[in-house]
Amino acid sequence: MLTPMRWTQEGLYLLDQRLLPRHEQWNLCETPEEAAEAIRDMVVRGAPALGLTAAYGMALAARQLANEEACHSENSDSHRDRDPLDRHSYMDRIFEAATMLTDSRPTAVNLSWAVKQQLEVAAQTVGTGGGVGDLYGALIDKAQKMHEEDILTNRSIGRHGAALLRDGDRILTHCNAGALATGGYGTALGVIRFAHDAGMNVQAYATETRPYLQGARLTAWELTRDGIPVTLIVDGAAGMLMQRGDIDAVVVGADRVAANGDTANKIGTYQLALAARENSVPFYVAAPTSTLDLDTPYGSGVEVEKRDPAEITQFMGEQTAPDMVRAVNFAFDITPAELITGVITENGLAEAPLLESLERMIRVNKPHGGDSGA
Repeated sequence: MLTPMRWTQEGLYLLDQRLLPRHEQWNLCETPEEAAEAIRDMVVRGAPALGLTAAYGMALAARQLANEEACHSENSDSHRDRDPLDRHSYMDRIFEAATMLTDSRPTAVNLSWAVKQQLEVAAQTVGTGGGVGDLYGALIDKAQKMHEEDILTNRSIGRHGAALLRDGDRILTHCNAGALATGGYGTALGVIRFAHDAGMNVQAYATETRPYLQGARLTAWELTRDGIPVTLIVDGAAGMLMQRGDIDAVVVGADRVAANGDTANKIGTYQLALAARENSVPFYVAAPTSTLDLDTPYGSGVEVEKRDPAEITQFMGEQTAPDMVRAVNFAFDITPAELITGVITENGLAEAPLLESLERMIRVNKPHGGDSGA
C-alpha cells in the first residue's frame, strides 16, 4: 500500500512529494529539525501526514538525547564521573522539539494534536522514572501505533463515505487527500478508493490545484496507479462541470474543522462549495476526528497560512509573472458550515447541525482512550 513515510533504524524516510510523479525520491530525516524542515518545505503535506511526521519527529528528538547520553557515558573515565542529563533536561529538550514541530505549519490541527499526544507519553515516561532509552522507546512505539491507527481510520472513513455514493457516480475532489496526505489509503480519496474496491463504477474528477498542482501531480498519479478512472481538470472548470450536471458529489479533505463545522482546506475549496450549493451537488468533507478542533468555535479563529509569493509567480523554477509584480499566496481558505452537506469521519457521518454531530463523532472515541486517527 502506498504510504508517504516509513521508519527504519536510520530514521524517518519521507517520499519527496515535490518531485512526483516524475521522480520517486525518499529523503531521510535523522533529527527533529530535519522533520520540521520537511514539513515547512512541502516534502510532506496533508494534515494527517503532517501529524504523523511530527510524531516521528518527537521520537527523533528523544533518540538524539539517547545518543548524547551514550556518548557522554563512553567518554567518562569512570562511573563516578558520569553526569547524565537529568529528567528536567529531558523534558526541556522534548518541549523545544514540540514547539519547533508545531510551529512548522500553522493551519493543520493534526500537527498540534500529534505533538500533544507525544508530550503526554513523554511526561508519563519521565515522570515514572524512565531514562532516555525508555523515552525514545515509548515515543517511537506511540508514533508507529498512530501510523497504524491512521490507516485503519482512513479505511473506516472510506467505508462510511462509500455508503453515500451510488454506482456510476462522478466525484469531484480538490488537492490531494489520498494516501500521500495520510499514513496510507487516504480520506477523500479513501472514499473513492473504497467504493472502487467494493466494485462500484465510480469516476473521479481531480482539479489540478494551483499553485503546487497536488491534484495533477499527486491525486491523478495515485488514482491511475490504482486503476481508478480519473479525469484531470483545471481549477476554474469545476463550476461549469457542476452546472452541466457532470458531477454527482464533491468530496474533499480538511486541515482543520472548527467546532461549528467551518472547514479549512486547500485554497479553492470555498468556491467549490459555493458552486456545489448553487447546482444542488452534495458537498462532503472527509476527515478523521483528529482534524476536528472543538476548541476553535468558528473558522474565523483558524490561522490561514500564507506562503512564499514565488510559488505563484514562478513554475518549476521559471518566472511566469512580470518581475516585481505583487502576489499573495494563501494556502487555505475557510468553507462555512452551511455549505457542507456532511463531514465523513471514521465514526460515521456528521450532518447539520454540525456543532452537535461533530461532538458526537469525537465522543465515540473517548471510552477507548482518546481520538484515533492521524
